Amino acid sequence: MTAAARRQQAAYRAIGAHPDWDPITRPRIPAPLLDSYDRNVDARRELLVMSRPKDTLPAWRIVAPTPAEELVGYYRHAESATGVGWAYLAAINLVETGFGRVAGVSTAGAQGPMQFLPSTFAAYGDGGDIYSPQDSIMAAGRYLAANGFVDNPDNALYRYNNSNQYVRAVDDYAAVLAADPAGFAGYYRWDVYYTTTAGDVVLPVGYSATAPIPVADYLATHPQ
Repeated sequence: MTAAARRQQAAYRAIGAHPDWDPITRPRIPAPLLDSYDRNVDARRELLVMSRPKDTLPAWRIVAPTPAEELVGYYRHAESATGVGWAYLAAINLVETGFGRVAGVSTAGAQGPMQFLPSTFAAYGDGGDIYSPQDSIMAAGRYLAANGFVDNPDNALYRYNNSNQYVRAVDDYAAVLAADPAGFAGYYRWDVYYTTTAGDVVLPVGYSATAPIPVADYLATHPQ
């Protein structure tokens, strides 16, 4: 299943980067899968707009994610406690850190699996650990609920990340998961990609850097 999920991810990334392929690819998708296909392609394109290719790889560690069944339990518990749909929490976790695979601080200073600024987590984390999947997922539920998720999910998501492209991408992934929760198993197996001036680079579990690495140097010893 992992190999199939990664082929799926690679396909969506390629199709997302080539709108000119749409007249060829889209008609080949079976009707029952078309909404999922459209949403995955749209999410990739929204995130691509947000991406700026870099000539270095980040000072991150890539770690194995928390087991899938545990994560789903955390999303469901947060949904029950805050009213924020589990699929939205899962979609945020996917977009932000690949379900916690990315262990690193963002350029804005956000941390942990749900990428909180420490000051925001202090307000919504209820004394928890910003690096704990359970605590950070619950904090995300509290934050979104406090920002009116029940009445206006998109506005709450925009407060989470001030980008219309981000909102649309999270909406797309959440809709796919809400329609077919089994789809989580595929997303869970997706790799971490980093957009560089040399193209997409996969950062596997075990990648570790304490300072940015020139992408050319990395690819010389880690061909893709």
